[in-house]
Amino acid sequence: MSAEHLSQLSVALDATGQVIAAVGDAQWAGPTPCTDWVVRDLVRHVVAGNNGFATAVDGKPRPAIDEAAPADADLPRAYRDSGAALIEAFSQPGALERMVTIPIGLVPGVVALHLRVTEVLVHGWDVATATWQPAEFPDDIAEAELAFTRGQLAHIPPGRTPFAPPQPVADDAPAIQRLVACLGRDVSPPAATQEPTR
Repeated sequence: MSAEHLSQLSVALDATGQVIAAVGDAQWAGPTPCTDWVVRDLVRHVVAGNNGFATAVDGKPRPAIDEAAPADADLPRAYRDSGAALIEAFSQPGALERMVTIPIGLVPGVVALHLRVTEVLVHGWDVATATWQPAEFPDDIAEAELAFTRGQLAHIPPGRTPFAPPQPVADDAPAIQRLVACLGRDVSPPAATQEPTR
């Protein structure tokens, strides 16, 4: 089962990595569905989250990401490096069984992995939406994380969830849309407007 979990993490990281790699120079300062962050802030948040979870799992400290760095052009590489650190951490023997402390509290490693996969997918969708890219994420993994998320939401302590209340979504919508709507994203089509310069 651990190989399956690691494969899902790797695929999710790669899917979001492709979106981040395709962000245009003029898009890093653009707004995102996370209203407090522009694209560069959101990607830095994901990098910091990957590094933080990796440290929580294997105990190897990673440098905190500076809010003013890295430069926009270096963010795709920083994301790839943080993803590699995350895979390395979860690949250690016993990583999925041991208890780890993450922002929501003390959880088994396998729960931490699911939470990370979910956040990588959701924020990948955020970046894709913000930069007018197709939100193409693996249906099977998004479906699995939606089922996991629905089962876990009731157990998250009040005030500790980083996500907004669930939003409306069609039952037959793609799995990624149902996942992000479950975690507070508005998936209704955006108002007709010109695609921003890349």
